[in-house]
Amino acid sequence: MGGVRIGNLLKRETLPQDVATAAHEGTAMTGRRIGDVILNLENISLSFGGVKALSNISFDIREHEIRAIIGPNGAGKSSMLNVINGVYHPQEGTITFRGRKMHDMNTHEAAAAGIARTFQNIALFKGMTVLDNLMTGRNLKMKCNFLLQALYWGPAQREELEHRRKVEEIIDFLEIEHIRKTPVGRLPYGLQKRVELGRALAAEPRILLLDEPMAGMNVEEKQDMCRFILDVNDQFGTTIVLIEHDMGVVMDISDRVVVLDYGRKIGDGTPDEVRSNPEVIAAYLGTSH
Repeated sequence: MGGVRIGNLLKRETLPQDVATAAHEGTAMTGRRIGDVILNLENISLSFGGVKALSNISFDIREHEIRAIIGPNGAGKSSMLNVINGVYHPQEGTITFRGRKMHDMNTHEAAAAGIARTFQNIALFKGMTVLDNLMTGRNLKMKCNFLLQALYWGPAQREELEHRRKVEEIIDFLEIEHIRKTPVGRLPYGLQKRVELGRALAAEPRILLLDEPMAGMNVEEKQDMCRFILDVNDQFGTTIVLIEHDMGVVMDISDRVVVLDYGRKIGDGTPDEVRSNPEVIAAYLGTSH
């Protein structure tokens, strides 16, 4: 599993300048309170032909927590995120979001319900500016009809100004004012990742799904991303579901961790509980169960 610090998983040793610890030092995680279960997944199974991607997986996500999903490559982590936001429909199991069972939920319904997503591979409009990319994240919030928007008159004009104000707040929050008018395709990788986070935040989600938000980043970029994730969770109260390969980051910023291996759940609990789980250790080291 590329980039994983096995030593951090098996026996947590404080690094002199650990990425997530350094990010913590720049954030004020005061007064954060984890609430009741906001999303519950029960006995989720997903198959593609004869291949079992997920097998009888159950876990819950609590409001305001940072919930990590980890596992070796091919464990089913991204498939689980795709189930949560309606890309895939499981053959078995139930998904309950805010007390309501979501049957055959599609991506539009998930977004409208308050579930936003970033992707492992950046999915931005490369020819559009940072500002315009973030404005696309406000699409579901726009109420005026197409004709009023096309004429840019009256209510449509007022609505766009309000959406632009929200987007400018996110630009300030993510410290990207200096690139707000820059086409995204001209930006370095780390800043593109930050813009993608901003576009997801523009939808004002209740749950934010982050699929490897720090993949391919250097240490400084990871530190910045950790800080923004912690601030989103703390200041906005957004529930975070995180897939990440850097175990130092996962163990430092997560409240609870669920571990998948070959489509089945092998661990679930606090970082300390997961770190000492023999089955998790075996999966990461490649030894027999």
